[in-house]
Amino acid sequence: MQTTWATETRSRFPAVVGTGQAYMDNAGGSQVLDVVIDSASTQLLHNLSSALKFPAGSEVIVSATDHETNIAPWLRLAENQGHTIKFWKPSPAHEWTLQLSDLEPLLSPKTVLVAFTNCSNITGTIHDVKSYAKFIREKYPDILVAIDGVAFTPHRPIDVKALGVDFFVFSWYKVYGPHISLLYAAPRTQKFITPLSHFFNPKDTLFDKLNLAGGNYELTASLPHLVEFLTPQTWEGIKRQEEVLSKTFIDWVLSRPDTTLYGTKETSSEKRVPVLSFSVKGWGSRDLVEAVEKEDSRYGIRWGHFYAKRLIDSFGLEKPDEGIVRVSLLFYNTVEEVEGLIKVFEKILGSK
Repeated sequence: MQTTWATETRSRFPAVVGTGQAYMDNAGGSQVLDVVIDSASTQLLHNLSSALKFPAGSEVIVSATDHETNIAPWLRLAENQGHTIKFWKPSPAHEWTLQLSDLEPLLSPKTVLVAFTNCSNITGTIHDVKSYAKFIREKYPDILVAIDGVAFTPHRPIDVKALGVDFFVFSWYKVYGPHISLLYAAPRTQKFITPLSHFFNPKDTLFDKLNLAGGNYELTASLPHLVEFLTPQTWEGIKRQEEVLSKTFIDWVLSRPDTTLYGTKETSSEKRVPVLSFSVKGWGSRDLVEAVEKEDSRYGIRWGHFYAKRLIDSFGLEKPDEGIVRVSLLFYNTVEEVEGLIKVFEKILGSK
């Protein structure tokens, strides 16, 4: 039903698709037709995998580097539809990054989808999604590419069309916003997506097919104001600050022979974000984190697998059940805070 009030509301909360960001606002009913909002990225990908239909005997490739959010939905899809799953494993020789040389032999005329992460939530390493998607398309143009952008989007701007991907999901609550998430789907994917919505609803767009009223309107209404903050100048400032933070902490980790860094040793903002994971010889990750908390509770570091258990299991840790120690930094952190944390580690671990 259309009303004057509804029309006015839509005009006040227009679709938001920034130059560098695939963002939107569906408050009051307005929407960008290629995106849908729901409660979490995990929910969105499970909805998508339930709606996708591929020919019998297809093959799906998933990355063993990923958060389980971008693995489990595709495993279930393959099981339910009788498809074959292939794992694209990260290379220990290349600092646990995904290599195209490892992907190429997995691709075949039967491959319908390749799913991997823009940036690992463990290693912080940025994958060159644009070149990876181009490589896949040059081999087999019809393969769909699904990207988990949750660990990437708090740190860098995105442009899904420039990336050349088919699906991109991220969580607004990781990007300084409310607890909702967004899924983008390229127009060419629509023929594979069956509607999950009520039978009497339109079925022409992604929003029509996957909008299950999971995108809280009140939370969604805040997004335009957040996007106003995320200008090109803001992103440049974020990159500069995070590069300094990464270098400060990585230099310390690499100075200790008893400490192993997981991910690239490069500190360039083009190569990584300041998601910094490591282990210390002779220490369980839980014990070390708890020791830091006891020494100085101002530092909120964590231990565990962070839902990337397949990757953690491949590290060969002394105490695999405790995973790694992760220090997650953002632009609002300071060098002084990082140096303070390093002093706490030094006090606990002792001199080299």
